[in-house]
Amino acid sequence: MTQAIRHPLSGKGPILGAALLIAATLALTTMPPIGGGVQYEGHANAQRDLLFTDRADGGVIVTDARSGQPIGELAPGEDGFIRGALRGLVRERRIGGIGQETPFRLTGWSDGRLTLEDPATHTRLDLAAYGTTNAEAFARFLLTKENQR
Repeated sequence: MTQAIRHPLSGKGPILGAALLIAATLALTTMPPIGGGVQYEGHANAQRDLLFTDRADGGVIVTDARSGQPIGELAPGEDGFIRGALRGLVRERRIGGIGQETPFRLTGWSDGRLTLEDPATHTRLDLAAYGTTNAEAFARFLLTKENQR
């Protein structure tokens, strides 16, 4: 009678190993950062709370939340990066059952960075991570006549 030779990778070992690897990856990517997240060394130079309101034609009105004054608009089908960033933030709100009342916070930092934060979900996007052109798309809402003092 011939005895079958077992391959060292046969059996439950590789499956268990793969399952543990997947579980560890999920745990590390979903747990909050140690120390409360990214700590910025600079200080905020400029900050503006913004509301984004959809129009029936596909455009978006951008409003300064403090003054209630419109400060810009996104034409239908344009400004894809802004729309994509907002879609992700709004999705987080929807998952958390949070409404649209809380404005988003756009901040210009002393070291030149620009961040978009959702105070409702505590999500912060470092816009420079998406490239200079994409960060500049948001910067125009920070540097409008109404915001200069």
